[in-house]
Amino acid sequence: MQKLISYPISILYYLLFGTLLCIFHPIQWICLNVFGYEAHKKSVGLLNFFLVRNTHILGTTYDFQNREIVPKGVPLIIVANHQSLYDIPAIIWFMRKWHPKFISKKELGKGIPSVSYNLRHGGSVLIDRKDPKQALAAIKVMAEYIEEHKRATVIFPEGTRSKTGVPKKFSENGLKILHKYAPSAYIVPISINNSWKMSRFGQFPMGLGNRITFTIQEPFPIKGVPFEEVMKRTENAVVSGIKN
Repeated sequence: MQKLISYPISILYYLLFGTLLCIFHPIQWICLNVFGYEAHKKSVGLLNFFLVRNTHILGTTYDFQNREIVPKGVPLIIVANHQSLYDIPAIIWFMRKWHPKFISKKELGKGIPSVSYNLRHGGSVLIDRKDPKQALAAIKVMAEYIEEHKRATVIFPEGTRSKTGVPKKFSENGLKILHKYAPSAYIVPISINNSWKMSRFGQFPMGLGNRITFTIQEPFPIKGVPFEEVMKRTENAVVSGIKN
């Protein structure tokens, strides 16, 4: 029954979604090229505010917990499980104070209004999963960027989205590079729940009436901590908050 009801609602959702991306593409360009980084950041934040609110059409609600424990004025490595594309607008909007940047696959760097432009020009990096040398070099650039500017990067160590909500084994490589080249950073583990239900029927129609939770676990500094310990503590923290 939910699937049947979702068809007309999903059509409306996607029409508004595409409209928002097309409207904000030139806005981003103007903000960045005329007014600079801060204006561009605000335009990206506003876009993702509307993308999050657009999901309310589907009956989606959000609970983003524990932002008050995230440290300020230091580089952040936000590590989260990954359940759907809808993880990303929520993180950008609710964590906007920390300037989150993404380590994204290169395929998203072209062809998508607003999204591709922001990935290319907003401080994120694009990696080629088939070229480990290029990918690790790009992640090193990201690590040095957050170390210098005291901003945040977001990494999904599972590599691919979990379509059932059950977490996959975390990969070490990307986090290891961030650990090495952003030594003053804090790890911010985030456990995401129910985002996968947005795509329970695939990309169309959409899942309805989901409450997506983002639980920030206790942040901790990595300086002086062996990578093996950082990796184990981070994965345990993220997984501990996932409800299967």
